[in-house]
Amino acid sequence: MWTHKAWPGHALPPGERLRWYASCCNAVEGNTTFYATPARRTVQTWAEQTGPDFRFVVKLPKPITHERRLSGAEEELRVFLDAVEPLGPRNHALWLQLPGSFGPNDVGDLAAFLRRLPGTFRYAVEVRHRAFFEDPREVRQLEQVLAAAGAEWVPFDTVAFFDTPPTSDAERDAWLKKPRMPRRSAALTDQPIVRYLGRDDSARTVAGWAHWVDVVAGWLREGRSPTVFVHTPDNAEAPELARRFHGEVRARVPELATLPDPVEPARDDEPLTLF
Repeated sequence: MWTHKAWPGHALPPGERLRWYASCCNAVEGNTTFYATPARRTVQTWAEQTGPDFRFVVKLPKPITHERRLSGAEEELRVFLDAVEPLGPRNHALWLQLPGSFGPNDVGDLAAFLRRLPGTFRYAVEVRHRAFFEDPREVRQLEQVLAAAGAEWVPFDTVAFFDTPPTSDAERDAWLKKPRMPRRSAALTDQPIVRYLGRDDSARTVAGWAHWVDVVAGWLREGRSPTVFVHTPDNAEAPELARRFHGEVRARVPELATLPDPVEPARDDEPLTLF
């Protein structure tokens, strides 16, 4: 997402909100593509609002991953790949988020699907079946399938979120919907991706990501290029928190480039100027 009613960029016209977001953060999850494949022209406007180094991690549509479960979805996949092609180098990874019912018995279908994918994109897979986190044999099997395809395993870390009961409406809603999985911190490729869910209390979100500051700093020292997405149940402060996370990592790895200062949207009462 790159728009939220609590973010300054929401005051801008819809076609300018991504440009504002890209001035704050240099990567985004393309979650809306899970519900509908966008028009190719729409994706072209995303490219026009972002620089070539901006990273999109775009989710494959629900009919492919959840309804067809990676089998018999060739036409849906073709349409999706054609739609996201205008992002060019901004296509950091195409993201397969698999349902919690997709378990060890389905790994063969995942392997076959990954073999059929074009090599022009990078791929990242998020699984939610507990066996992939608790059974060493199933962990190894999945890692082997992903490694053979050059695909990354995306952890969704909800450990800090589920540490204590919810205290807000947004947290109570997330409590019922988000997966409770053990934390995974291993990277399979040189471009690991992490999804972290904190709390609506910013202090608790920051305290909960200490593990990832250490891990990400270590990956950077190894020459990897990680991408980290910071969520909270209401996401009201997500851009600021993401920038704060980046700052904490940079304190450990000073050679990490700084993020630019966000562009402040013009207020309605500000006069227009020509220069």
